[in-house]
Amino acid sequence: MQHEDNHVAVLDFGSQYTQLIVRRVRELGYFARLYAIEDFPEIGNPGAIILSGGPKSTADSDAPDLDFEALKKFGVPVLGLCYGMQLLNIKFGGSVHPSDKREYGPAKLCPAAPEGLFEGLAHESQVWMSHSDTVRDLGEECEVIARNQHGTPVALRWGDKFFGIQFHPEVTHTHEGTRILHNFLLQAKNLEPFRIDDLKREIIDGIREKVGNRQVVCGVSGGVDSTVLAVLLHEAGVNIRAIFVDHGLMRKDEGEEVRSNFHRMGVPIETVEASELFLGKLAGVSEPEKKRDIIGNLFIDVFWEAVGDAELLAQGTLYPDVIESASNAKSKASKIKTHHNRVDRIIELQAEGKVLEPLAEFFKDEVRALGASLGIPNDILQRHPFPGPGLAVRCPGDITEEKLGIIRECDAIFIDHLKAFGWYDKVWQAYAALVPVKTVGVKGDERSYEWAISLRAVISEDAMTADWVELPYQLLRQTSNDILNGVAGINRVLYDVSTKPPASIEWE
Repeated sequence: MQHEDNHVAVLDFGSQYTQLIVRRVRELGYFARLYAIEDFPEIGNPGAIILSGGPKSTADSDAPDLDFEALKKFGVPVLGLCYGMQLLNIKFGGSVHPSDKREYGPAKLCPAAPEGLFEGLAHESQVWMSHSDTVRDLGEECEVIARNQHGTPVALRWGDKFFGIQFHPEVTHTHEGTRILHNFLLQAKNLEPFRIDDLKREIIDGIREKVGNRQVVCGVSGGVDSTVLAVLLHEAGVNIRAIFVDHGLMRKDEGEEVRSNFHRMGVPIETVEASELFLGKLAGVSEPEKKRDIIGNLFIDVFWEAVGDAELLAQGTLYPDVIESASNAKSKASKIKTHHNRVDRIIELQAEGKVLEPLAEFFKDEVRALGASLGIPNDILQRHPFPGPGLAVRCPGDITEEKLGIIRECDAIFIDHLKAFGWYDKVWQAYAALVPVKTVGVKGDERSYEWAISLRAVISEDAMTADWVELPYQLLRQTSNDILNGVAGINRVLYDVSTKPPASIEWE
C-alpha cells in the first residue's frame, strides 16, 4: 500500500501497544502506517508523526534514537508517547532520570488548561502509565501542559509543533485517550483518509503484482483471518489452492463446518487429514513454546508435501501476531510468545520471498470490515477467533485424545449456551480450557478424582488488551450443570476472571 503523502507516520520504538496507535488513528478516519526506526526518515511526506513508547531506557547504550534535525525538517505536528516524550525532552535540551519506582497502571491526568491536546477533556481523567524513567530537567522551550495527581509533569509542549505525553492514549484504560489523539491530529492539515474499500483495491492490486502467474498455496482453518484471505485471493483472480489441514486439534464438528462454509462462498478447498501425525509429534510434549514450534513447523511440512512445488505460501497473519512474536528483524518489541505463523520455517520462507501476508498490517475488526466488502456472510465473519495451534493452547501440559475430547465437549456446551442466551455476538472470544489439575469431587455418592475445566469469555478490540465478560449467573450455572452432568472426566467448572494484561487471552 502506497500512502506516501499526508498520512500519519507512527515510528516504532518497541512498545507492545504500538500498533494500537495505528488502529486508533484509523478509527478516527485517517490513514496511518507503522515504521521501524531504521526506516526513518524514508517515510514519504507524512502529515503528522507519532513517536511510540518502548521497553528501553533512554540511558541504555543501545537505546533507539532518531535524527532530530530530519524530524524537524518535516515541519508537521509530532507527538511523543512515553519513550517518545522522553526522547523529545532530551533532544530539546532536557534530561531523563530513573523514577523512584516503576509506575504501571492508572493515574490521574490534570491538564493545565482545557485547550490544545486536552480541549474538551474533563478536569481530571484516568490515564494508563507504564514507565520506569521520568523527565527531570526541562529545556528552555518546554511548557508543562499537564501533571498527574502528584504534580509530576506528564505532558509537555515545545513550540506549536512538538508534544509529548507520559502515558498511553491508545489503550482503553486511558479513558479520554482517543479524544487526545483526535485533538493532536487536528493540528495537522489535509490528512489522508482511511477507507476500507480503497484498501481492498490496493491489496488486490498488490497481490496480483506480487503473485503474477505463480501458484499460491493458501491455508484455511475456517477462522475469519484465513477465510478473508482465501476469498481475497479468489477475488484477485490468482491461481490458488486452498488447503484445510485437519491437525486433530479442532473443535467439535469443526471440519465439516469449515467445508460447508467454503462451499457456500464458492471457494473450493482440499482437506488433508493429518491428526495422527500431529498428535504423534506432540505426544509427551508439555512446554508451550515447543508445542507451538512443533505445530507451526509441521503445518508447513504438511503443506509442502501436499502441494509439491507451489511457489508461494499465503497466510492470514494479522499485526497482533507479528508484534507479540517480535519476529520482525527491525522490531524493538519484547517477545511475548511465538505464533504458529512466525516460527523459524516461516521466517526462512519470508527471506526467500515465498510468503504472502496481505493482512499483516490489520486488526481483527478491520479484517471483518474487509470481509464484508468482499461479500462474506456475516455469520462467518462473526465467528469467534480460534488460534492456529487449535486446542493445543487450551490444553496445558501434555496433549492426549482424552483431554482433547473433554475440551471439545465442554467448549461445545459453553458456546451453545452463549448462543441460546443471546451472548455469543456480545463476546469477542469464548472457549473452554482444561486445567491440568485433578480435584476431589462426589459423583453418584462416590468419591471422584477428575479434571477441572475453565471457561473464558473476553471482550477485546484487537487482542492486544482484553477484559473478562460479566456473563449472567444463570448462563454460567446452566453451562456448569450441563458440563458436570454430561462430560465424563470433569468434576469442577471454573470461570476465568483475568484481564490481558497481565494474563494472555489463551492459556498458552
